[in-house]
Amino acid sequence: MHGLGLLALQAHFPKLKPPVCKIFDPSSQCIQIGGANAVLLFVALYLVALGSGGVKAALPSHGADQFDDKDPKEAQQKSSFFNWLLLALCLGGAISFTFIVWIQDHKGWDWGFAVSTIAMLLGVIIFAVGLPQYRIHVINGSSALAEILQVYVAAIRNRKLQLPGDSNDLYEINKDREAAIQAELLPHTIAFRFLDKAAIQPSSSPHNSESPPSPWKLCTVTQVENAKILLNMVPIFCCTIIMTLCLAQLQTFSIQQAVTMDASITNNFQIPAASLPIIPVVFLIIIVPIYDQIFVPFARKFTKIPTGITYLQRVGVGLILSSLSMAVAAIVEVKRKKVARDNNMLDSIPLLQPPLPISVFWLTFQYFIFGIADMFTYVGLLEFFYSQVPRDLKSISSCFLWSSMALGYFLSTIIVKIVNGATKDVTRSGGWLAGNNINRGHLNLFYWLLAILSLFNFCIYLCVSKRYKYRKESISGDDHELHELEA
Repeated sequence: MHGLGLLALQAHFPKLKPPVCKIFDPSSQCIQIGGANAVLLFVALYLVALGSGGVKAALPSHGADQFDDKDPKEAQQKSSFFNWLLLALCLGGAISFTFIVWIQDHKGWDWGFAVSTIAMLLGVIIFAVGLPQYRIHVINGSSALAEILQVYVAAIRNRKLQLPGDSNDLYEINKDREAAIQAELLPHTIAFRFLDKAAIQPSSSPHNSESPPSPWKLCTVTQVENAKILLNMVPIFCCTIIMTLCLAQLQTFSIQQAVTMDASITNNFQIPAASLPIIPVVFLIIIVPIYDQIFVPFARKFTKIPTGITYLQRVGVGLILSSLSMAVAAIVEVKRKKVARDNNMLDSIPLLQPPLPISVFWLTFQYFIFGIADMFTYVGLLEFFYSQVPRDLKSISSCFLWSSMALGYFLSTIIVKIVNGATKDVTRSGGWLAGNNINRGHLNLFYWLLAILSLFNFCIYLCVSKRYKYRKESISGDDHELHELEA
């Protein structure tokens, strides 16, 4: 909110921003922002990034915490929550891509940022009003991330020790009633045995010793299992990065394509290029309720799974659809360039000359498919990470999704540079994606490359997901489990 406020102030006062210039006019002299104004700009942008990162990381987990997994009805409602959360995000995106863009185009950037600031303020007020009604789960003890780091340090320190033949000889806190209530005790598994060395008890440290062992030398079986859970999720995490890489390219190059195309809806109205992302958002607004209210109940009758299909199946559907979307994008780009070539408009200047005689709505095909892929993969990942991470990490479980997306966006820049570097000697423009004239580039070949990479990534995901083992339930919890521990 503070970052958006600073952006509104900078966009309003002429002394805080560079002079206006026409970016598509070759004769226009655009002055780069610098000095204190540049500092103010980057401070505002980083505040927005920091704030949005906090909201995106905490909101899905906070919402999921409002449902009790032990109640079958609430467990189904939790799955629906993630679907409706995506719908809410889509509605917000629809407003930003239409209403806010219209304000910025007709009233100015300062008004656009000001309206966004007011919207954030209203959101904070509404959230604060509901505070007394929220279920807030407080985790006592040390940081879960620190405990996982301790497992790796202890495993390295104990690397020369011999694992016991019986896993019951590994270190664990006493499984009494108090311990079961305070801690989520996980059973031992045979995966990643090298981490078990973190729980080997030295002969000089008996199990019932009164002095607590150093957590950097000896960890409990539960700590080790938590570390195994995260390590087991790493391949799934890595396989989702490519999809965001494709999304970043689609968001970037589709705008460049749209600028060259006919954006007329009626004789008097044209869709702004900046509003083009509204297309997949509209599709999602329509598809999400259908998926949640029709597909999930229908699939549940056959699979007996509350979510209709498993988390990993849902992610897999999205990954294969992202590959299909890139293939469709390549075909559409071939069509667009053919129109430009047939009309001798390969060197036309966007916005300064008439657009190509091809509708911008040709781009809806790739957006439609990728929008469905979004619904399957990203919501599936939110549910997957929330259900699989250790209890103490559930509050930041959605960070794994956003981290995957962040890596995808970073890699998108790298792959563009790699492709341009590899193709600069075989193209007149100096690379498939080099130059300001997209009509002279080879965006279609780049989309085919992404389609192949996505398909290869999906094949790897199939192998990884088939080998993945869902985490076992803890041995603590309700009274029945406690009685078993006491027995």
